[in-house]
Amino acid sequence: MSEAFTQTPLRRLDARRVAYDWPWARDNRTAIAENWARRRAAAPAMFDGRVLLAGACRVAAGACAIDLFETAYSSLIAFRDAGSPDPAVANAFAAVVPWTADGAAILGIMGGHTANAGQAYFPCGTPDLSDVRPDGAVDLAGSALREFHEETGIRLPPDGPEGWVLVSGQSQRAFLRPVRLPEDSATLLARMEAHRRAESAPELAGFLAARGPDDIDPARMPGFVCAYLARAFAGAYG
Repeated sequence: MSEAFTQTPLRRLDARRVAYDWPWARDNRTAIAENWARRRAAAPAMFDGRVLLAGACRVAAGACAIDLFETAYSSLIAFRDAGSPDPAVANAFAAVVPWTADGAAILGIMGGHTANAGQAYFPCGTPDLSDVRPDGAVDLAGSALREFHEETGIRLPPDGPEGWVLVSGQSQRAFLRPVRLPEDSATLLARMEAHRRAESAPELAGFLAARGPDDIDPARMPGFVCAYLARAFAGAYG
């Protein structure tokens, strides 16, 4: 699984919104609507908002520039369910990777009412129009921080020394920001769980700690998570 992904450390990440009339979505309106109806029947709480998908992506000298365009969440889900048939488009998102003082990575377990029910990955979300600045730049770093705070209750500073790791593959571009936290895994898990239980409608069903290679679970963790953790536990990122 991990061989299907490339991993690139980044010092700089620039994203911008571009205008794009996505041919695949335009040509598959009926299939998208039917797929959404099936998905909503299984998870009625899902909302068909506007999200951002990725087009062109350029990486050079530790910097990444990526173009994002607006589409419906139902189109993203149908595209993904169909096996991501347009090679020019990818699902791009940013996530904080919380590392504990005792060397564990914390993941969230998606709730049963979500599109990814039961999967375990780093707290994150699909970028949307609220992440677009007036000049057209897309604040992927801010998106990652917002989602992390919403799901864990922990606020992080907007800038950190850790940089990014771009994990690319299987029509995904995951921009991961590793953050070292001062608490051990037991303390952080308890803190995050207390926040989750206090929410009126939590997105997550719980959290788990991956402490080493034996905790990598391809049955529950998406490929980008397995690939990143395999290299991280092997010491690739210090």
